[in-house]
Amino acid sequence: MSFLATIASAFKGGGGARVPLARGFVSPWALAVESAGAPPYEYGRSVRRAYLDNPVAQRSVRLVAEGAGSAPVQASDPALAALVGATSAGQALVETVAAHLLLHGNAYVQVMKDAAGQPVELFALRPERVSVVAGDDGWPAAYAYRLADRTLTIAVEDDAGWPNLIHLRHFHPADDHYGAGALAAAEQAVAIHNAASAWNRALLENAARPSGALVFEGGDGAPLTGEQFERLRGELAAGFQGQANAGRPMLLEGGLKWQAMAHSPADMDFATLKAAAARDIALAFGVPPMLLGLPGDNTYANYREANRALWRLTLLPLAGRILDGLAEGLEAWFPQATLAVDLDRVPALAEDREKLWAQVSAADFLSAEEKRALLGLA
Repeated sequence: MSFLATIASAFKGGGGARVPLARGFVSPWALAVESAGAPPYEYGRSVRRAYLDNPVAQRSVRLVAEGAGSAPVQASDPALAALVGATSAGQALVETVAAHLLLHGNAYVQVMKDAAGQPVELFALRPERVSVVAGDDGWPAAYAYRLADRTLTIAVEDDAGWPNLIHLRHFHPADDHYGAGALAAAEQAVAIHNAASAWNRALLENAARPSGALVFEGGDGAPLTGEQFERLRGELAAGFQGQANAGRPMLLEGGLKWQAMAHSPADMDFATLKAAAARDIALAFGVPPMLLGLPGDNTYANYREANRALWRLTLLPLAGRILDGLAEGLEAWFPQATLAVDLDRVPALAEDREKLWAQVSAADFLSAEEKRALLGLA
């Protein structure tokens, strides 16, 4: 067996035939999917409503993605660290992959190679454009990249057995090929928050209440003629509708009576609804609500505790998943190389590190070498 064949065999694995998987050809997140009692889910529309139109969702995604992208990385191979840390087409790799995993649940990293077959660039593809092309057994045989009427087929491996694309995904209990993103879980909360914002804006533009009604009280009981009705409606729209005419007094002719109308305070109180929806959005993306400026959160003692919880519960697991997946996908070129977050250089974890060092230093029954080993030092 040749050297390349040996490496390819090691990369592909072995030990017998694999169990078949469900064959899916189009990403379920790329098209509208009907669910019982809910409107269809469509990824492109949901991204626009959440990331482009909703401040809470956008801030949550950026907080997590930028935090994961800014995490200090330690690598056993400097060339691997330079490859992962380089930007491609203006995008930072780890930050972009983190955002794709949050929103879509899948991230596809194309491995660009030089003439010698060595990786020179890692580029994160738009996940909604990529779908898995399954083989006869259901396992991925290739990836289809679709843009408008063009389709590019990317093989899992090239002719030499090196990977062409690295697929990272979150767990999906009902799908063999695609992961589940947090945006799907947060979509209803985003829709409620956007609707509450639109409602409050409409109330503000209408002085926070319905303007009222003009009641015609003719002495003979005859209604307004069509011409009188249209003239009256046109005069009201021209002289009293809009923000500039708020509070302007009306001059009514004989037989017209103004009947004011208003909502009750409970009908106008959408602040509680918006706050609840905002907390659901933050919960879906793994961000403590305190870090988003949302009131009424007493789960964390203070902002510092919330920031530490963000790193411990969200950023470190996400960054670790991304770095482990990249290291595994690039193992053919960087055997036994490791990528990990350098916990000693994370400012939010400085207090935890100080406590650990103090505890280890106070352990008199340990030798200096044992203390260094517990702290992860050589």
